[in-house]
Amino acid sequence: MTATWRATQKANRRAALMESAARLFAERGFAAVSTAELGEAVGMSGPALYKHFPSKDALLAEILVDASERLLDGCRAILAEDSPEDSPEEARGGAADTLRRLIRFHLEFATTDPDVIRIQDRELPALAPEDNQEVRRLQREYVQLWDGVLARLDPAMRDGERQVRLLGTFGLLNSTPHSAPVSTGDPAGVILAGMAYRSLTGGTSPAVAAAAGSAA
Repeated sequence: MTATWRATQKANRRAALMESAARLFAERGFAAVSTAELGEAVGMSGPALYKHFPSKDALLAEILVDASERLLDGCRAILAEDSPEDSPEEARGGAADTLRRLIRFHLEFATTDPDVIRIQDRELPALAPEDNQEVRRLQREYVQLWDGVLARLDPAMRDGERQVRLLGTFGLLNSTPHSAPVSTGDPAGVILAGMAYRSLTGGTSPAVAAAAGSAA
């Protein structure tokens, strides 16, 4: 039991350190935050930081890799709830519903972890090459899963157009930490979710638009 308690305490301290580091990195920038300040934020000495992470760079990498993994895991969980469709119309309706759930999920993540979103935008180049590659690999897979849903919703939309729409939508959703706080349930969150959905599906065929409307 003692070993379990110690492991839990260590995991909690590590999580608190990641949360405090994300806040400090977001507020002041990665380069401007010292290891001593990171330790003080969670009540430990600077050298004690190395019991949890080998370096400040490793701490930044853990924050960003963890964020990308959580986004990807959440996306997979939503897609796993998809049910098979018997007709093209049902397929489009199911894809429309899935797309709306993905948008709400991403918006919730962006508003729950705004510090992580800020440092992801700003500090990704500061990662070591191998960590940078891992984050980008996870991000590409995340985008590809969304792309598959959008392709089901509108099979006539070209690959290049889907990519432009997706990246523009992520930019919109990720901009929320830079504006007034919102949540998925308040009016601002509803507006942002609607804007994101329209940016992905605007200009689709009447049949797709009708299927999307029926899934609302």
